Amino acid sequence: MDKGSAQGAAQAGATPAGWLLTVAQLPTEDPASRMRVLRTLESLGAAVMRDGVYLLPDTPSNRQSLHALTEYIVKIAGSAHVLAVLGTTPRQEEEFQRLFDRSARYENLIKTVESLRVGFGHSDPSAISRVLHKQRREFESIAVLDFFPTASRARAQESLATADAEVRKLLFPTHAQAALAPGEALLGRTWVTRKPLWADRLASAWLIRRFVDPEATLTWLEKTAPLPENAVSFGFEGAHFANSETRVTYEEMITRLDLAKNPALAKIGSIVHFLEARGTPVAEAAGVQTLLQGAQRRSNSETELLAEAEKTFDLLYEAYYQPPKN
Repeated sequence: MDKGSAQGAAQAGATPAGWLLTVAQLPTEDPASRMRVLRTLESLGAAVMRDGVYLLPDTPSNRQSLHALTEYIVKIAGSAHVLAVLGTTPRQEEEFQRLFDRSARYENLIKTVESLRVGFGHSDPSAISRVLHKQRREFESIAVLDFFPTASRARAQESLATADAEVRKLLFPTHAQAALAPGEALLGRTWVTRKPLWADRLASAWLIRRFVDPEATLTWLEKTAPLPENAVSFGFEGAHFANSETRVTYEEMITRLDLAKNPALAKIGSIVHFLEARGTPVAEAAGVQTLLQGAQRRSNSETELLAEAEKTFDLLYEAYYQPPKN
């Protein structure tokens, strides 16, 4: 009762040798078990012919999954039979295949991805990147059950790839950052960044307070607000510390401030990079993202949000820090 059969059929992308017709009678007095069966059929990508009758391409993995499912149905006092059937005419085969057409879902995904272009150059590229990542996962969830790929799948994949390349250009610009004076002191300064705050800006603010300028005054500016005089800026285009061609702001800061040799800070940098720009997956990133989302919901201001986020980054640092060996 998993997605293995769906993946096998989707990867094959060919006309099946036949079809598996599942006829099931589910117990009405056990709604939880009934829902589990229906969700399993949905996860396999089964087409609903009518109530209690479901169709899937005939593949070894689908047979295995449906066999396990029928055994479960019998255990919960229901009944189920899996029949191998063939379409009697080419037209009927085509009608069966149309039951699994995912084109409409791909087209909706393409519309969503294309709509993101409106924000290019206006919205925070990190926010666009997060939405694009969700659409990429949506594509994967569609593709895994796409038994008979059409041109819509290729268009959706191309749309995602094009948008991803454009967002990466926004995330990692080639323009110069504002320059600090040689030997300019960074203690007791006012540090500014733009709203909204997310992983990179939050981690950079934490880094400033913990390792760069413990007496820092942090200010959160609206997108078009002017910079305070003599402030050190970070986390946006043209700031003193900003994304470079390959690094997000946090990574740029630890590199330029000679902190990258600290393995714990570097490890946090890999998490922040993935949360902002994706790239190489980091196992801990999903958990950190959940904690930061919780901090966002709990906080009523950017100052409160940073205070909550600092707890997460403090704990990460303690977990990764290795004392120097004597």
